[in-house]
Amino acid sequence: MATAELNGAAITDEASFHAECKRAFGFPDSYQATMDAWVDCLSYLRDEDGMSKYRLKDDEVLRIVVKDAEKMRAQAGDILEEMAFCIIGINERYEDYGEKPALELVLG
Repeated sequence: MATAELNGAAITDEASFHAECKRAFGFPDSYQATMDAWVDCLSYLRDEDGMSKYRLKDDEVLRIVVKDAEKMRAQAGDILEEMAFCIIGINERYEDYGEKPALELVLG
């Protein structure tokens, strides 16, 4: 299983969230640093679109581990909630296309 680790202690606002995600997921330089762009980049992990450094096999899941999640919750709890909400939506999108959900969120 592929794993991407986010440093929750480093995430204090939207800008630091997107910077940390760009680093952890290998988003392209053209990444727009918005939640819409975040969703787009993680919606095609089984395609060869180059929107992430991860390329998942048909039944593979990308585990997103947020280290120091309690610090992130204290500093940017709304962003953590939005990220969890978006992951649910992304997984539903995969299921709508007849695929297995591709993302798993782990708070550490």
